[in-house]
Order: sequence, then structure tokens, then C-alpha cells
Amino acid sequence: MPRAVYVLAMGIFAMVTSEFVVAGLMPQVAAGLAVTVPQVGYLITAFAVAMALGGPVLTALVLRMRPKPALMVLFAVFLAGNLMAATASGYAVMMIARVVTGVASAAFFGVAISLCARLARPEVRGRAVAVAMNGLMLGTLLGLPLSTVVGERHGWRAAFWAITALAVLAALCTAVGVPRLERAGDGGDFRAELGAFTRPRLWLALATSTLIIGATFSAFSYLAPILTELSGFATGTVPLLLIAYGAATVVGNTVVGRLADRHAIAVLLAGLVLNLGFLTAFALLAHLSVLAVVAMLGIGLVGVTMNPAMITRVQRAGNARPLVNTVHSSFITLGVIIGSWGGGVAIGAHGLRAPLWLGAALAAVGILTVVPELRMSRRAPVVVAEEAAVCT
Repeated sequence: MPRAVYVLAMGIFAMVTSEFVVAGLMPQVAAGLAVTVPQVGYLITAFAVAMALGGPVLTALVLRMRPKPALMVLFAVFLAGNLMAATASGYAVMMIARVVTGVASAAFFGVAISLCARLARPEVRGRAVAVAMNGLMLGTLLGLPLSTVVGERHGWRAAFWAITALAVLAALCTAVGVPRLERAGDGGDFRAELGAFTRPRLWLALATSTLIIGATFSAFSYLAPILTELSGFATGTVPLLLIAYGAATVVGNTVVGRLADRHAIAVLLAGLVLNLGFLTAFALLAHLSVLAVVAMLGIGLVGVTMNPAMITRVQRAGNARPLVNTVHSSFITLGVIIGSWGGGVAIGAHGLRAPLWLGAALAAVGILTVVPELRMSRRAPVVVAEEAAVCT
């Protein structure tokens, strides 16, 4: 595996940690900016919306750059936003900072995943993506709790300063460890990039990704109240359970990464079927603590861990270039928004089990978006070989 793939994972780790840091420090940020906790929640929403809408725009602006300089520009934009957050004098400045960092993060993901596809051999592309995406998993497993600890002990601004230092380190490693490559194929022509979006298979693949993430986040977003109010766990136990959930995502991501290159469609179908089963079991058995934890860990194993297979499928249906990858990250973010927002609405109408049933419904619809491709999955190796020729 090229060393640069691990370097790219470090950059993703820094940006994912920045995405989630506000969630762990809501009371402190609210007090520091003299706003309410719900208003702080809007900062999380703003980051997600900025990723979904602004990421492709910024990616389009850096298409004509070589990959390495593009990554360094995106690091600079991200650092500017994070520094703005660390020194924010008021809520409006913090909101702008979250938008800037969200846009930069989405574009970085797109360029980084595209670069992974160019650096790795076609037959191990899924594994390379899995290594890079471990930055996302570890950001959830380690980045969020560590930044929360820093913020609780030294103030919420210290958490943003720590992320800034981490991003600077990742940028320096990128400057040293990522090779200089020429622009892909046609030189990053925007119309050529847009051509991929005329393919129905690409839109079907993007829809699957949205549904997988939506199903998972409808449960993940509300794990804390479900575990305490339905499963009977003490509040102090929940962080340990969330760490276990995060560990399950790392394991699942590694396994999926090893299978994604040859069996992307089968892995996606199996993951959705299993996630449907785990979400249904969680909804039915949430009052039984041991079985609730088993179901929760199962969701961790087969939820967001589908990312390597999702990315492999999208790249085969479209291409492995930055714009397709960034738009894909936008559809993933749309899944986060649908799952978290829809789960909240469902709780208000039907109680804490409702987001689990919503997740099961989204997983069931997701299955329907994968089944049509089963007959075409044998053609995937040919597509990979063709795409490899385009990307090199």
C-alpha cells in the first residue's frame, strides 16, 4: 500500500475531528458564545450543509490544479476556517467558520479519494480507500472523545487549537509524503467531469449511499437517549458503549475494504440486509440491554463501514476523479442529514424506537437500489481496468 494513502488518512482524520468537535462541547460552546444549545446544534447542521452544497463547487475550482497543490490549497482553506472558529468573537463568526471548514472538508475528501485511486493498483483500490476512510472511522472513535476531553479541561477554544495543530501536521506530512502527479486524464476539464453524471447507474449508486448512511445515522444520532432511556444504561456507561461502536466501525471498514474490489455489489447487498436485521432487532429489543448492545455493535459493523464498497461502486459507475468523489461525499452527507433530521421528527411523533424503525425502512429501500446491479456486477473488473487507464 503506498505510504501516501496513510498520509491522506491523517488529513481526513483531522477534518472529521473538526466536523464532530462541536457535538462533544455543546454546553461549553453555548456558554462561550452566549447562545442556546439548539443554536450550537445549528453549527453542526451548517457544517453538513456546507459539505453537501459547497464541496462540489470548491472541487470544481481546483480541478485544473495538480492533486498535491490542490490538497495544500484545501488545507489552507480548512485552517483558515478552523482558526476563525478558535478565535470566534461571536455566533455569526463561528457560523461562517463552520461553513468554510465544511466546504474545505468535502472538497478534500473528494480530491483525496480520487488520489487514492491513482496511487493504488486497480485490484487493491478498494483496500486503499478503506485505509484512507479509516481516518473517518478513527475520527469518530478517537478524535471526538479526545477533542472533547481537551475542550472540557482547557476550554472549547483549546479543542479547535488542537485540531489546527493536527491539521498543520497533516499538511506537512502531505507536503513530504504525497508524490507530485500530473492532472488526471484530460487535464481536469469541467465538462468532461460533468459527463459522468449523465449515467443512470451513477445516480442509482449515489442513492444507495444516501440510504445506507441515512439508515445508519437515524440510529447513531440518537444512541445516547436510546441506551439510557430504553436500554437502562447509566449515563456514564454510554461513552464506553460509543467507543465500542467506534471500534466496530474500524473492524468493519477493514473487512469491507478487503472485499470491495472484487465483490462491491455483493458486499453492499449483504451489508444492507444485515443492517436491516440489526436495526429491526434493536427496535424490537431495545429494552433488553445485552441484546440492544449486540444490535448496536452490528450496526457499527455494517453501517458506515460500507464506505469502501460504496466508493468503489460509484467510481465504476462514474469515474474516480475529484468531482464525482466530492458529489458522492455530498450524497453521503445528505444521508446524515436525512437520518438525523428524520429520526428527530420520528421521535417527536412516535417515541425513541421510531428512528430505529426509520433506519430499517431506509435500509429496505436501499436494498432495492442494489438488486438491479447484481446481474451487471461481473463486468466490474473490466470497468476498473478502463477507469485505471483514464486516471493514470
